[in-house]
Amino acid sequence: MPDPLDLLVLGNAIVDLIAHAEDGFLAEQGVAKGAMQLIDEPRAEALFAVMGPATVVSGGSGANTAVGAALLGAKTGFVGKVRDDELGRLFSYDLKATGVRFDVAPATEGPATARCFILVTPDGERTMSTYLGACQGLSPDDVDEATVRAARVTYLEGYLWDPPAAKDAFRKAVKIAHAAGNAIALTLSDAFCVDRYRDEFLGLIREGSIDILFANIGELQSLYRTDDPEAAIKALRDERDAAGKHLLGLVTRSEEGALVVRGGEVRSVPASPVRAVVDTTGAGDLFAAGFLAGYARGLDYTTSARLGTIAAAEVIEHVGARPQRDLLALAREHTLL
Repeated sequence: MPDPLDLLVLGNAIVDLIAHAEDGFLAEQGVAKGAMQLIDEPRAEALFAVMGPATVVSGGSGANTAVGAALLGAKTGFVGKVRDDELGRLFSYDLKATGVRFDVAPATEGPATARCFILVTPDGERTMSTYLGACQGLSPDDVDEATVRAARVTYLEGYLWDPPAAKDAFRKAVKIAHAAGNAIALTLSDAFCVDRYRDEFLGLIREGSIDILFANIGELQSLYRTDDPEAAIKALRDERDAAGKHLLGLVTRSEEGALVVRGGEVRSVPASPVRAVVDTTGAGDLFAAGFLAGYARGLDYTTSARLGTIAAAEVIEHVGARPQRDLLALAREHTLL
């Protein structure tokens, strides 16, 4: 039987290549500022050739959350697919070095390990071009039943809802976790992702597959097809599954902080102070990490959300989605842990 986990993450195993860029470079390359676009391998090679010096680190939204929670003292694991190539080995080593358990066997054939080109403009906005490669090969066979049973929360990355086999892996994890009395969390990941899979995400929520939902306000508005933030929040507040159970929703709103939505009640949590916004990459991932680390310790929802805002504030003060300051120490400074 595997050791108990506070958090198990299913997500895209992606190596991040992070570089600074001017707005003019984005225009030259035909990429939409602030968005995430999927690219093929030839485009990935072409972009890599012109993007300039880059910081290379294991990434992917879900992996960032797993690492952040581990740095806050949570016992975490990750389920994702890499190829047995140089970047795949880098991803595995980097993840394990932060204390995240990663036991999924690498693919021995097929596409190369996924990579995300993150271009950070002077205003701190990040623009992502992602080659998914090997991470799309995640299948139900990669989801170990005993590991899911051992995890208090299993967290599903919305970005991974594209490949059919990954959907089957998600559903397998949901069935195992709920049979064991454990919770399932979903992050909507991106408004464009929601646009593609709105009905399926709502179906997961309303059939009771999802216990905890993470979204930023734009993603939530996309989910409920509204331009009105308050209408989107009201729709989430009223959301119930087939058994009548309310969903726990965590909604981030940039400098306005976050909302905790549960049982018809909405509580506001202010944003933590930020010295300077350098790079917003990973802010939502680290908010989820902080919340889930608090949740795993039995903290109340509002306190857990405060822990999330602290983690998010730290990560936007520098380039990259991995904390550079001691998150545990920060949490203790704010008397949260």
